[in-house]
Amino acid sequence: MYARFETEEGEKYGSFETFYHDGQHWIGELWEDGDGNPMPAGWYWWACFPGCMPDSDPHGPFDTEEEAEADAKNGE
Repeated sequence: MYARFETEEGEKYGSFETFYHDGQHWIGELWEDGDGNPMPAGWYWWACFPGCMPDSDPHGPFDTEEEAEADAKNGE
């Protein structure tokens, strides 16, 4: 899912994507932690425009997509 970041005043800018990672399938360093271990299963988000490569590392994992979305909107 793609959504837009918002300022406290409600002004929208940029965008982010939420997605589920199953903890087993990953590509290179993108899905590895700093020690080379696969990132845990769960919901993640990253700054990203539709159709483009991500602009940030993945943030997560979260138990639900709603938690990932809330973190993106509050933490960016």
